[in-house]
Amino acid sequence: MEPHIHRNIPDSHGMNAYAADPEFARLLRVYAAPEVLAEVEPQFTRLGGLVGAELEDLALAADKNPPALQLRSRNAADLQRIDKHPAYQRLEGYAFCEFGLAAMSHRAGVFGSAAPLPPIVKYGLTYLFVQAEFGLCCPLSMTDALTRTLRKFGSEDLVARYVDALTSQDAETLFQGAMFMTEQDAGSDVGAIGTTAHREDGVWRLYGDKWFCSNADADLAMVLARPAGGDGGTGGLTLFLLPRRLADGSLNHYRIVRLKDKLGTRSMASGEIVLEGAEAYVVGEEGRGFKHMTDMINMSRLSNGVRSSGLMRRAVNEGLFIARHRRAFGRRLIELPLMQRQLAKMMVSAEQGRTMAFHTAMCLERADVGDDEAARLLRILTPLIKFRSTRDARKVAGDGMEIRGGCGYIEEWSDARVLRDAHLGSIWEGTSNIVALDVFRAIRREGTLPVLHGYLAARLDEADLPEAVHEAMRTTLDKGVARAEQVAADEGAEPDVRAVATGLYNVTAAVLMAWEASRVEGDWRRLALAQLVMTHKLLPRDPWASAPEDPDALRALLDETPMARDQALQLGAAGADRQGEPKPA
Repeated sequence: MEPHIHRNIPDSHGMNAYAADPEFARLLRVYAAPEVLAEVEPQFTRLGGLVGAELEDLALAADKNPPALQLRSRNAADLQRIDKHPAYQRLEGYAFCEFGLAAMSHRAGVFGSAAPLPPIVKYGLTYLFVQAEFGLCCPLSMTDALTRTLRKFGSEDLVARYVDALTSQDAETLFQGAMFMTEQDAGSDVGAIGTTAHREDGVWRLYGDKWFCSNADADLAMVLARPAGGDGGTGGLTLFLLPRRLADGSLNHYRIVRLKDKLGTRSMASGEIVLEGAEAYVVGEEGRGFKHMTDMINMSRLSNGVRSSGLMRRAVNEGLFIARHRRAFGRRLIELPLMQRQLAKMMVSAEQGRTMAFHTAMCLERADVGDDEAARLLRILTPLIKFRSTRDARKVAGDGMEIRGGCGYIEEWSDARVLRDAHLGSIWEGTSNIVALDVFRAIRREGTLPVLHGYLAARLDEADLPEAVHEAMRTTLDKGVARAEQVAADEGAEPDVRAVATGLYNVTAAVLMAWEASRVEGDWRRLALAQLVMTHKLLPRDPWASAPEDPDALRALLDETPMARDQALQLGAAGADRQGEPKPA
């Protein structure tokens, strides 16, 4: 299907989101083994076509027709049913059933694979899917993360009872997952959770209120609760698996009180839940629930970063399409210097997010087979990407709306929906302050900073860079790490954690993009992007100076065609010799 261009209002509907993003295929060849890519790339092409057409239509319809809670039947029977629009149900069918996004990390068979597929496949396909629909990606992520946590910490009986349903691709037998943790008095302060667990007649029963429960009617949910008489704080919490229905098919003893009227993710049901002696099962060790739940939270945070990166790419795709096809003042918009700079800024942030997401997925794969270095990298990269990419997505989505102009503010286009959804990323699974603090918790408690420093220095040495560029990046990296060490050692430095975490994110992305550039055959675009991160986000710059970029090189970057090494270097030559402290956020 071809995009529709009518007079002066270009419409990208029908554009294949994978084919329109040539950098995607190039990066998959960096992060996926050739035999894996040969097996799954047709699925990327297929999903890209759906994203630009049918899934886009379904997502718009689901957003305009949010779920409805039916509490009672007409004869007063307790229903507790959430009715979902057929468009949302069709989206579920694609994500869970046809593409197996919640199953592929846990079993063989998805796309006919002989083994579970590596994280880069799951996150790469999610990166594509979210460009059409964000809300459903929350249940998708939680189902995947719940399955992982259950397999790691749950009893053999619980795993045997539920994993097949959690990884089913049959809508009739599929179980979806959720995480019910937030309470009115215990949002980010998990240690203040008031939900209690009581042992009654040999069964654990939960009592309390959960204030913000996404995928509220999930078949299974992970819940943190405090056993009666247990210690206060996070150390007294235990992790429980809460089924929606009991063994006899009846509803468990908890009520969905109401659904939330949300700014974004309107397609997906989030609600308030009252636990009234709900039957639940202990997962892992009693009293170590927060530690066990952290694994699920971290996977959700990584997925959140992937989704935010995908939203940024959606905005870039739309911006580039409009700029290439709309004319004003006698020229195409992409020929206008200010538009070029706006698009380039959007692209840099979007590509930083993609690099961080894909590289973290690679670390996850290594960590899951016992690589200690990768496990420590994962521990610091996950909060970094959750902190910064989710905030960048809000800005990039807003700039994308601006490029479309007045039409972007109209709900029949998707710009407004993308912007609304983008704002949730920095709230879910920990607000920006909480996640920035977690970066430094990982540094203090788990010694992640020296590991990250050494890893990035090694990747920088592997990249084919001119000496001046290498030195600029290495000096900035060393200074950023030294500053992070100072902040981590100073209990009074909390006001600085966001700025320093931003600097760590930016220098990590710049180094990894330079490393990627040396692995993409015949194309140095990612070195150009790394140079722009250095120039505009890390190195000092006179705010009154002229724009340092070479116009021809900037236009080549926006064309998304392969760039020669010398051409890529032109986008950063003006900043390569500027030294000083990394810029504050």
